[in-house]
Amino acid sequence: MSKPGVMSLHSDMEGEWSDLVSTEPKPITMNASEFRRRGKEMVDYMADYLEGIESRPVYPEVEPGYLQTLIPSSAPEEPEAYEDIVRDIERIIMPGVTHWHSPYFFAYFPTASSYPAMLADMLCGAIGCIGFSWAASPACTELETVMMDWLGKMLQLPDAFLAGNAGEGGGVIQLQRMHWEENSKLLGWSEWWRSLQSLALFPGQRAGLCCSTAQIQSESKASEATLVALLAARTKVTRRLQASFPELTQAAIMEKLVAYSSDQAHCSVERAGLIGGVKLKAIPSDGNFAMSTSALQEALERDKANGLIPFFVVATLGTTNCCSFDNLLDVGPLCNKEDVWLHIDAAYAGSAFICPEFRHLLDGVEFADSFNFNPHKWLLVNFDCSAMWVKQRSDLTGAFKLDPVYLKHSHQDSGLITDYRHVQLAHEFESLVRQDPRFEICMEVTLGLVCFRLKGSNQLNETLLKRINGARKIHLVPCHLRDKFVLRFAICSRAVGSGHVQQAWDHIRGLAEDVLQPDRA
Repeated sequence: MSKPGVMSLHSDMEGEWSDLVSTEPKPITMNASEFRRRGKEMVDYMADYLEGIESRPVYPEVEPGYLQTLIPSSAPEEPEAYEDIVRDIERIIMPGVTHWHSPYFFAYFPTASSYPAMLADMLCGAIGCIGFSWAASPACTELETVMMDWLGKMLQLPDAFLAGNAGEGGGVIQLQRMHWEENSKLLGWSEWWRSLQSLALFPGQRAGLCCSTAQIQSESKASEATLVALLAARTKVTRRLQASFPELTQAAIMEKLVAYSSDQAHCSVERAGLIGGVKLKAIPSDGNFAMSTSALQEALERDKANGLIPFFVVATLGTTNCCSFDNLLDVGPLCNKEDVWLHIDAAYAGSAFICPEFRHLLDGVEFADSFNFNPHKWLLVNFDCSAMWVKQRSDLTGAFKLDPVYLKHSHQDSGLITDYRHVQLAHEFESLVRQDPRFEICMEVTLGLVCFRLKGSNQLNETLLKRINGARKIHLVPCHLRDKFVLRFAICSRAVGSGHVQQAWDHIRGLAEDVLQPDRA
């Protein structure tokens, strides 16, 4: 006879069998029916949020640590009602959110978003496959390969960067957790990131430098591309030298390797050098904040004369500070002549090269070994999505590939609309600034970023920026160009229009009046 609260498997069975299935209450879970209902509610919330985002303060008025007093210090032992959790989004989370998609957000660079991309994220979450090899998910692997070729053709990349049916190059999407083993086994990408993590520390490198990887992860997936390219170039030159001089150790080669970038390059380039355990030298930029090719050539010749080994150069197209462009037609041939790996970081500007009127900014890409840009900035793809291409994928697979038995399979060795209104709106803002003689434009406006400042001291401009962000009507961030403190006005939101730009400029001018005439403030 069954015990109270216990259901027996068969009515005529008693004893130990009757204890197998309990009628005790089960843990609360979300079933398919509730998922359908809550999913519709969440889509409505998301749509309402985006439609009403303009009415929210763009920058939160909270102090560090505000959240700790609003949530428990440890996870609850009992589940909370779904309705209570959703209410906490507005009560606890939203007061501390910087609204990047607000039409009054002009800081940093844009991060894209769109309804189709959100739906695609939902589907990806439901399928939930991990494409670390072709066999693990053929569609995942092959779709990525084809889509990267599509995107490469839109950019008019040379055929050498495309996978095609039998190409030696190819593209790969950088992923949030830096798990490159999720990329194409069919192309030989898989598992090499796992070994990259172990190979990043060559003899003589300090293990403490590895902590920088967390900082790089939080900044940009283009940062990962720079690191990956540097490590591949490092392995390639090491093996080449050891083939010619077998007596050379890795440590002996490592201590002589030198990489180069412009003094305007993103800080992640410097961190890539630290993680890679190599010297990185900043090459002075010219009057247009582009890397000086003559200065690069001088540095290469000087370092070779001193017994060092130049092996890697990063050229930036669309620098973070002021959207300047290194000249690939000058830098590229020099790198090819010196047999130095050339990597192109076009994180922000890359999307623009799809547009014919901006494609010339990519002229010279044929000299590069690797190229990267972030579709999640302009191409309406949700964060994060960073696209990287190489001419010779064997440079990567040869450096990092491992083949544990559990990943082997029989096929492993076989063979978007950009919102270019951003540019127009940036030029509208530039025109407004130029009409006010108290202000100056600090860098030629090419894409969606305007660098400007009040004519006067750095302190004056620092005060103006504090007033702007303190008012919390719009949000800006600064940069330094040479010794000048400069304000950056970046067109970011897909919802921004001429009216928002005009309102932002009127707001800036009003605060400038107060700064220039303190008695009125």
